[in-house]
Amino acid sequence: MGIHRFFMSMNDLERIIRAPGRFKFEEHNVAAHSWKVSQYAMFFATIEENSGATINWKLLYEKTINHDFAEIFIGDIKTPVKHASPELKQMLTHVEEKMMEKFILEEIPAEFQPVFFERMKEGKDQTIEGKLLELADKLDQVYESFSELKRGNTDPEFVHMYESALRKILQIPLEKSIAYFREVMLQDIMDEESATDVKSITLQILRN
Repeated sequence: MGIHRFFMSMNDLERIIRAPGRFKFEEHNVAAHSWKVSQYAMFFATIEENSGATINWKLLYEKTINHDFAEIFIGDIKTPVKHASPELKQMLTHVEEKMMEKFILEEIPAEFQPVFFERMKEGKDQTIEGKLLELADKLDQVYESFSELKRGNTDPEFVHMYESALRKILQIPLEKSIAYFREVMLQDIMDEESATDVKSITLQILRN
């Protein structure tokens, strides 16, 4: 079917709901998540660039908009399941990579396959663009869980999601971006009225 199938698959990403099986005040799909991650990454890349870093903007956008495309094959697996063990995480990654490889070989015209193999590979790496992707991906987890906690969703999974994402963000080696997140954005989050005491949760993590 060629590139037509690739473009049609975008509709599938709109139908894959994040954090499946949980009551949520707001549903979020993978396609929207990828767009938001691109926006977050663009902002923090600007912070890094303004501080003297060199950003490969083409690479950054390719990493962010494509980072969850493989979920059309296996869906959005719950974070606690995905990270239950290093072995399981590695197995899931292997399955995604093999299915992505098969999709490219079968659906992408041969002359474009090399560039698609490069664009669709795992984007979270030790490059500054890979670290920005990691930050942006976890930031969306912060915002999605915060949105539920703010409205009084009592499912403890959203507290876990918020805490887990926040801890990981604070450990990412992007000094300027993390300082801005910690000193400006987290303050705004804590200042918002919330049915759940997000401020106490946040301060506890910051203290630790």
